[in-house]
Amino acid sequence: MPLVVFCGLPYSGKSRRAEELREALAAEGRAVYVVDDASVLGEEDATVYCDSAREKALRGALRASVERRLSRQDVVILDSVNYIKGFRYELYCLARAARTPLCLVYCVRPADLRLGPAVAGVEENRSLPVGVSWRPRAEERGEAQMAGTSDFKEPCAECSVVNGGVRAASTGEVEQNPTGASAPPALVTLESEKSAKHVTSAFYPPELLEALRLRFEAPDSRNRWDRPLFTVVDLEEPLPLAEIRAALFENRAPPPHQSTQSQPLASGSFLHQLDQVTSQVLARLMEAQKSAVPGDLLTLPGATEHLKFTRPFSMAELSRLRRQFISYTKMHPNKENLPQLANMFLQYLSQSLH
Repeated sequence: MPLVVFCGLPYSGKSRRAEELREALAAEGRAVYVVDDASVLGEEDATVYCDSAREKALRGALRASVERRLSRQDVVILDSVNYIKGFRYELYCLARAARTPLCLVYCVRPADLRLGPAVAGVEENRSLPVGVSWRPRAEERGEAQMAGTSDFKEPCAECSVVNGGVRAASTGEVEQNPTGASAPPALVTLESEKSAKHVTSAFYPPELLEALRLRFEAPDSRNRWDRPLFTVVDLEEPLPLAEIRAALFENRAPPPHQSTQSQPLASGSFLHQLDQVTSQVLARLMEAQKSAVPGDLLTLPGATEHLKFTRPFSMAELSRLRRQFISYTKMHPNKENLPQLANMFLQYLSQSLH
């Protein structure tokens, strides 16, 4: 069924919002699939956005994964940065080709989180392979940081919600330091908490965040590929679930272009008669206007319609209109209109020449 595209900078709460939407739709009995960077790469890797070639390959893999899942029965949620409007237009074309609605959810960070969340112990352990999980307002909840942050091991498994389920590996053990203190709770997240809230495990340095901010092309609701647009600021603002449901399940799908639609099958006799009748009408018009003066009504044998003669018509002009009429009639073939083809063509000429 519909496509939901999440858009926003890292640490803006996209994954949490995507999981919140997935849980709400799954509670209604709908099949929901989540496509994110981790499901394509195996694990989330912030360094992808430092290399244009790898980032282009990531966008192609995300688009292919969405295209495989997109159908009229399932809901697909794309959880990624999606900061390029050209890529969002490609996703819009995918939804239009599948004849399914789509919407865009734009997650915005507050100004004080522009450089990303501060995680205790990251600067001291920048050289260690640390999986950083964002746990906002930990100090406000009174969670004390434990000592001994210089010697610990990264958990061996990450738990993320992918394609409507929880993907988890074996839980790694945290290595204790010589003093016997455990790793800081801000860096090691319980598996149960990871299952409840799908959060990013990649660390984005401030330089990369600033580069993404400068490259970011904010969505605009005036663009058809960015409509309908829902903007969510920070995690305190509730997700507009009712409006998103209405946009996904009550709106009509984007209409396909006529040029991309397959022409309906028409019998060979219909096309032959169409070509023959229009050719006869042009020949008789060229003959009738030789003796006509402006203001006369040109009458053709076998037709009840008349064409008002206001000026001499060239054969090139009439042939161009004939090709347009044939192209339109081939898209809407109807054998019941065969006796009226001459009158229909004269009506088309009368409206196009004056």
